[in-house]
Amino acid sequence: MEQTTEVGVNLFADQLPSMEELRTLSHAVHASEASQMKFAQHVEENRSKTSAHTALATGIGLFMLGRYDEAMDKLRKGQDCREKCMYLAFALRRMRRFDEAIEQLQKAQHHGAEAMNVSFEKAATYRQAGNLEAAAKEIHACANFENVSAEYHYQLARLQEARGEYDAALRNYQTALHLAPGHQRALFHMAYRYDLSGQEDTAIDTYKQVVSSSPAYVSALLNLAVLYEDRGDFAKAAACVDKVLESHPNHPRAVLFKKDIESSKTMFYDEEKEKKRTRKNQILETPISDFELSVRSRNCLRKMNIRTIGDLLNITEAELLSYKNFGETSLREIKAILDQKNLHLGMALEDKQFQADVPASSVENPENQGLMNKPVDDLQLSVRSRKCLQKLNLRTIGELTRTTDAELLGCKNFGVTSLNEIKRLLANMGLSLRSLD
Repeated sequence: MEQTTEVGVNLFADQLPSMEELRTLSHAVHASEASQMKFAQHVEENRSKTSAHTALATGIGLFMLGRYDEAMDKLRKGQDCREKCMYLAFALRRMRRFDEAIEQLQKAQHHGAEAMNVSFEKAATYRQAGNLEAAAKEIHACANFENVSAEYHYQLARLQEARGEYDAALRNYQTALHLAPGHQRALFHMAYRYDLSGQEDTAIDTYKQVVSSSPAYVSALLNLAVLYEDRGDFAKAAACVDKVLESHPNHPRAVLFKKDIESSKTMFYDEEKEKKRTRKNQILETPISDFELSVRSRNCLRKMNIRTIGDLLNITEAELLSYKNFGETSLREIKAILDQKNLHLGMALEDKQFQADVPASSVENPENQGLMNKPVDDLQLSVRSRKCLQKLNLRTIGELTRTTDAELLGCKNFGVTSLNEIKRLLANMGLSLRSLD
């Protein structure tokens, strides 16, 4: 039978490859778009076969191709074994069905999977689910592998990052790399941590180590391109993106980033316009506490969570007057403050007709609530946009829609191109950013 890839691992051989061989195969499959297409064809050729062994192999192949629903369907038809349980857990985790993933990992251990590897996968699953206490418990169970296992220190570093213990995380990434210099994930996340902490020179040097191996690490190349572009070194940025496009010519983020780099070369900066926008944002973000108001008015606004001038533009007179103890006297005080700045109550609500219209009732709709809870990764953003949202700690689409243009543009190196990209993708979903003016 023909080998699945040039690495010598045949997924559909009479005997299923080992977990280590399957990881090698997955790495090779994702090395290029051509490899993925060739592998997908090979999987389809075997998909119609009905034996439990082939169903298992096909399910693993579909998982490698990112087709998780189809993968789970095939995997469940495969014979019970540790590989079946592990890959079912991987697919369930990708689909954010964390409890079911943990159950499959426990089954994998019953079928002979190595206890340490299962603990690390459970730790990663708990961490992604936000259950950091359970993740720490799993890692603590492997504490005897300290200074022995690179994977132990990598998983511990990921947990520490999730806790905000960034210095400790860096030390454990370094330990992981001391134990296993070729641990690419530890090297990438160490570079990314330097990147987010503003240590750009160190981040660039570390990313360069990541991309020096073959095949190239796509995410590292794109992050490195962002750093080069931020420095105005468009030639190096373009070279990184071109390297991605050589092997993945239709990579959506790389294609978009290529256009972003080209537009950066010719971007016109209107200083006067930017000054006006800054002054406008300063007015909108002025705290209510800066103005002389009666105690009654201040208390009512505080209880209504109205903190800034901009917040007043998102509420109507009727809404203010409907609040307990808020009367005409308080209303006149508020209107006088806004009149001084040529603003009025409800002004932002009036302007929202120019944006994507989302009925207020739709927020209460379970389907819409589910949309708001989706991770921003589902938007498939460009590298620059994605990094900005991470720096602002915006993890869900709902959190993003509660953010203003000004807050996004205030993030270092985030420009109009990225802002328009986010607005376009939100508009496609019937959503928009929060408006203050």
